[in-house]
Amino acid sequence: MGRPEQVNRRTFLSAALVGLTAKAGRPIAGGFVNEAHVLGHRLRDGAGFPSARETRTAAVVIVGGGIAGLSAAWRLRRRGMRDVVVLEMAPDAGGNARFGENEVSAYPWGAHYVPIPGAAAGLVRELFTDLGLYDGRTWDERHLVHAPDERLFLHGRWQEGLEPQVGPTRRERDQFARFADRIARERATGRYTIPMAASVDLARPPAEDAISMQTWLDREGFDSPYLRWMVDYACRDDYGGLARDVSAWAGLLYYAARDGDDTGPLTWPEGNGWIVRRLLQQLGASVVTNQVAYRVERRGRRWRVLTPGMAWEADVVIMAAPLLVATRIVQGAPAVRVTSSPWVVANLTLDRWPAEPWFPVAWDNVLFDSPALGYVVATHQQLRRHVPRTVWTYYWALAHQPAAEARRWLLAQDWATLRDRVIADLSRAHPDLSQCVTRVDIMRHGHAMVRPTPGLLSDPAWRRLQDGHDRLFYAHSDLSGLPLFEEAQYRGVLAADRALAVLGGQR
Repeated sequence: MGRPEQVNRRTFLSAALVGLTAKAGRPIAGGFVNEAHVLGHRLRDGAGFPSARETRTAAVVIVGGGIAGLSAAWRLRRRGMRDVVVLEMAPDAGGNARFGENEVSAYPWGAHYVPIPGAAAGLVRELFTDLGLYDGRTWDERHLVHAPDERLFLHGRWQEGLEPQVGPTRRERDQFARFADRIARERATGRYTIPMAASVDLARPPAEDAISMQTWLDREGFDSPYLRWMVDYACRDDYGGLARDVSAWAGLLYYAARDGDDTGPLTWPEGNGWIVRRLLQQLGASVVTNQVAYRVERRGRRWRVLTPGMAWEADVVIMAAPLLVATRIVQGAPAVRVTSSPWVVANLTLDRWPAEPWFPVAWDNVLFDSPALGYVVATHQQLRRHVPRTVWTYYWALAHQPAAEARRWLLAQDWATLRDRVIADLSRAHPDLSQCVTRVDIMRHGHAMVRPTPGLLSDPAWRRLQDGHDRLFYAHSDLSGLPLFEEAQYRGVLAADRALAVLGGQR
């Protein structure tokens, strides 16, 4: 077998891919969804917004309706606090856990699963118990991923699992075994946990944070291109960056923080939108969408949150927006430099399934050496024997170029070009795909998630944000340097508990 090819700059930027949909002749509907860059750029540039015409008050104002903000509101409500409002700038709450739905299925626009929470993730277990997923002993099997869960398209055919089976030499297989043994030993140390705060002392950041995962692989003698592809895939999957751009601490945590015998993950047709739905049902009218918080400033002992046409005065503010936004709009916030990863997410509606001559369709389907991450099948969890139509969610982390350059490239693309790129990539494994797809909707996300770059845990400005300000607390997975559901939920609950302490406990 030939050696795996590497995705290079020309592959990334080239629009001249073979098999473009336009040549296939079948019309495909769709367009861009959840476009927020214009509003985001206004916040970035400090553009003016309409002045407040009305003032309202609340004990706690939460800025940001993603998982962190919703988790903070959930915690406050569970502790008896009702005088809470969540301000979300988008039309729909959920952040990276937003979802869509059509006549075929619900589907995710971002995060689509949660691994079975480990011992350190007690707050996630508490939430999932409240949502009926966990009874303290067992998980509801309806929400555990059904088999087959993963497959890899490699050397012209599908195989079970994501570790390459055909191609690696005996020496390279020895490296895979040695890597697995090393991860098991790292897991046994207890130095890698989710949430990260259970094991990391920011006053003494781990040595692995200072180097990249690629440097760690070099140092440890892991040079197999197949193993390096697998590690690169892991870093792109969770962090939107290559091993060369992600800290060794984060790269090792991807493997070592999870239980070796994890029976999950938990997943749903709409991905983590399933969780968002149920949180919104509990929180009701306290979540207000289309509210752009463009300035958060002190007003005596209270805080004032400005949105177009409305000012909110609060005893406590929880900033659950990404640090990219929060540090621009909060008075007195330190300037912090974090790298955010740009992504493309496309949902393809299929009126029939492509031919599958080999391994059956899995929940997660990955193409080796693709610049993207493959696709998940929204209808995979259905119990019906025959599912004639389906939706595939395609994930593409733009990791092969510097983040700022990738964002500029992404903003310059039209929908048809990106549609054709997506279908051309998947057609390598599904040659008849263009005859099956009826619609492709695409979300461009310029700042999808924080990228845990080397040295982030040692950044003084980033570390100062951990404590917040007087009566203002930050709550976002950015504070962990890890764009994970468990980290967002932990940060939201932690901020809520700090708010309750300031306000004197339950009300």
